[in-house]
Amino acid sequence: MMWIYATFRSRWKKSLSDDCAIEATAFLYKHINEFNLQGEDIVDELICVDVFDREVGRATKEECHRKDILHRAFSVFIVHDEKMLVQRRAKGKYHSGGLWTNACCSHPRAGDELDDAVQRRLYEELGIRCECEEIASFVYHHKFQNALYEYEYDHVFIGRYFGEIKPDPEEIMETKWIDLSELANSLRSNPDIYTVWFKTAAPMVLKKLQN
Repeated sequence: MMWIYATFRSRWKKSLSDDCAIEATAFLYKHINEFNLQGEDIVDELICVDVFDREVGRATKEECHRKDILHRAFSVFIVHDEKMLVQRRAKGKYHSGGLWTNACCSHPRAGDELDDAVQRRLYEELGIRCECEEIASFVYHHKFQNALYEYEYDHVFIGRYFGEIKPDPEEIMETKWIDLSELANSLRSNPDIYTVWFKTAAPMVLKKLQN
C-alpha cells in the first residue's frame, strides 16, 4: 500500500503551497493507520542505513528499536536571541519520558526527503514552521532498561524562530526557552535530566552558534 502515500505525496507537491503541503502530510501521517489498510503500518517504515548513511534496507519503527538496527533520524534545534527552545518529553513516551531535549526529533520514513520530514515533525509536535539548516551528523547507540535500543544516524538541524508554539501534549510535557550559557552549564553539572542524544548534539549546536 505504499503506492497510496507515494501518489499523494507527489501530487500535493505540485498543487499546494508549502504551508498547506506540510499540514496535509502531517494529517496523513497522523491518521492513515486508522483506515487499517490490510494491517500494514505505512507510517512506521524507517530507513535502515550503514555507518556512511547509505540506505541498506527498511524496517518498522518497532523492529529498529527492538532489534538494534541502525536507522536514519534527525534532531531539530530551534534558537533565537541567545536562547534555545527545549522540551520535556511526555511521561508516556516509550523511552526517555520526563527528560529534557531539543525542540523535536524523529525519523524520515521510507520515501521521505529529509527536509520534508523535518518540516512535518516541527509542525506535528510544536505547530511551527521555519527554515532549518543541517549543521552536523553523528551515530549514537544506547540500550534502555526496557530492552529497547536507540541506534541512529542522527542529522542535526538548526532553525531560528520566535513566535507562537503549540506543543502536542501526547509528545511534550512542557517547553521553555533557555539561555545558551545556562544550557552549557546545565549540561556539565546536571546531565541526567537530558536525553542521551541531546548530550551529544547540543554541544555541536552550541559550538556552531558561538562561531
